[in-house]
Amino acid sequence: MDPHSFSLLFAAFLVATLAVKLWLSSRHIRHVAHHRDTVPEQFAQKIPLAAHQKAADYTIAKTRLKIVLLVINTAAVVGFTLLGGLQWLSTELSTLAGGGMVYQLALIAAVSVISTVIDLPFDYYKQFSLEEKFGFNKMTPGLFFTDLIKHSIVGALIGLPLLCVTLLLMDKAGSLWWLYAWMIWCGFQIFMLGFYQTLIAPLFNKFTPLEDESLRSRIEGLMQRVGFASKGLFVMDGSRRSAHGNAYFSGFGAAKRIVFFDTLLSRLAPNEIEAVLAHELGHFKLNHVIKRILVMFALSLAFLALLGYLKNQVWFYLGLGVMPLMNGSNDAMVLILFMFTLPVFTFLFSPLLSITSRKNEFEADAFAAKHSNSQDLISALVKLYEDNASTLTPDPLHSAFYDSHPPASVRVQKLVGA
Repeated sequence: MDPHSFSLLFAAFLVATLAVKLWLSSRHIRHVAHHRDTVPEQFAQKIPLAAHQKAADYTIAKTRLKIVLLVINTAAVVGFTLLGGLQWLSTELSTLAGGGMVYQLALIAAVSVISTVIDLPFDYYKQFSLEEKFGFNKMTPGLFFTDLIKHSIVGALIGLPLLCVTLLLMDKAGSLWWLYAWMIWCGFQIFMLGFYQTLIAPLFNKFTPLEDESLRSRIEGLMQRVGFASKGLFVMDGSRRSAHGNAYFSGFGAAKRIVFFDTLLSRLAPNEIEAVLAHELGHFKLNHVIKRILVMFALSLAFLALLGYLKNQVWFYLGLGVMPLMNGSNDAMVLILFMFTLPVFTFLFSPLLSITSRKNEFEADAFAAKHSNSQDLISALVKLYEDNASTLTPDPLHSAFYDSHPPASVRVQKLVGA
C-alpha cells in the first residue's frame, strides 16, 4: 500500500468512527430523554419516578461530557498523526536524546503525559461537578491528585520494565519478536491477576475482613454448595471515593478473593448479597473468566503479529505523518502509531464482543437463580440500578456497542421466568 492511500483510508475510518459514535450518543440522549417521565412498567412498583428521572439526567450528562471528550481526543489523534505532531515531537526528542532507548522511552512518556494533560480537566470536572451534582462524589481534590500521582508512579514502576523488555525484543529478537513479547505479556497478565489484590490495590484502598458473622456464614454456605474455594472475604472502603456500589473477585487459582464495596453492604439485604455473589460465582463456575482470558490472549497475539508486520512497512509511518528514522530505532514510534490506529479500525466490531459478554451475563443470572433466589437477585439488581443511577431505558443500538451487560428490562424479564 502506498502512503497516500493509507492516509485516506485512515482518515475515512477516523471520520466514520467519529460519526458513528456521535450518532450513537445523540440517539442515546434522545431515547433516554424521551422515556424520562415514565418508569418502565415492570419497574413501576419498585423504582420511584424521581429516581428514574435522576438516572435519566445522570446518563444524559455523562453522555454529553463523553461527546466533548470524544471530539477533543479525535482532534488530538489527528494532531499527533496527519498534522505532524508526532513527527515534531520525534525530531525534538531525537535531537536531545539521540535515537537510542532513552529517546524511545522519552517519546512514549511524552505522548502519555500529553494525553493525560488532555484528559485531566475532564476527569476533574466529571468527579467534582458531574458526580458531585448527582450525589456520588465522596472524593476530595487532595485525594484525587494523590491517586493521580500514585497511579503514575505505579504505572511507571510496572510499565517501564515491561516496555523496555518489549523494545529490546523488537530490536534484538528478530522477525518473531512479537511472539516472544506476547509470551511475556501473557505471563505478566497472569501475574497481575494473581497478585494485584495483595500488592497494588492496598495502595489505593483499605481492605478489611468481612466481620458480619451471619453474612459470612451465608456466603460460605453458598460457596460450599457451588464448590468454590476462596482465600477470604473482604470489605473495601469504596465510600471513601464514591457512593457507587459493587462487588468483585480478584486473584487467580487458589488465591481468589471476594471483595465487597462497603456501599454495597450498606444497601443490600443479606439474601440479596448472596444472590449477587451467586451471579459472580456463576462466571467462575461456567468458565467465563477463563474463556475471557483466552480470548484476550488470542486477540493480543493477533494484534502483536499485525504490529510485527507493520513495524517494517514504510507506508504505515508515512501515511500517518511520520518520517521513519534512518539511523535510529522506530520501535517506540510504531507502538504509538499502532495504539492510535487500532481503536479507529476496530470500533465498528464492538457489538461482536458485547454479544458474547451478554450471553455470559444471562448464563450467570441463570446460575444465580438456580443456586440462590431469582427474586432476591431481581431485588438486588433493582436497588443497584437505582443507587447507581443506571438508566432503565438505554438506546438499544448504543447499548449494543457500549454495554457489556444486557439492559435492565431484558435481564429482569428473563429472571422472572427463571
